[in-house]
Amino acid sequence: MKIELHRGPELAREPRYLPAAVYNLAHTLLARGGDAVFVPIRSMQVLAIIDREEIVFVDSQRKHFVEAAWQCFAPRDRAALDAPVAYEVVHYGKQSATLMSRLQAEFAHALQALAAKEPHHGEAAVLPMAPPDRSGE
Repeated sequence: MKIELHRGPELAREPRYLPAAVYNLAHTLLARGGDAVFVPIRSMQVLAIIDREEIVFVDSQRKHFVEAAWQCFAPRDRAALDAPVAYEVVHYGKQSATLMSRLQAEFAHALQALAAKEPHHGEAAVLPMAPPDRSGE
């Protein structure tokens, strides 16, 4: 599927931190899903699109325009795997800054809901084996 998105001029850029659990879950889903993961954030009528470089957010009212993008993730700069990950949010839409107050928390909830729907692959069961018949020895 090909989706064409447009970005307006960059209105602002600011540093932020993403909780480790959210960052790790996003990359786990991306590893399972291929080139991109589409995360509907129904409570805000926003679609998040995760790829290897960034996470972009598209409002349902302006379907082909990126409102905000989370970029420049720096997971190597953290001291532990459970430490937050630094990133930059780039605002393209005029409402983007006001969305950010809710977006990070709602994105985390939507990711968890998506992960809960994903089927778990590769589960195994241990089958008991009967002991060998040694009566003929």
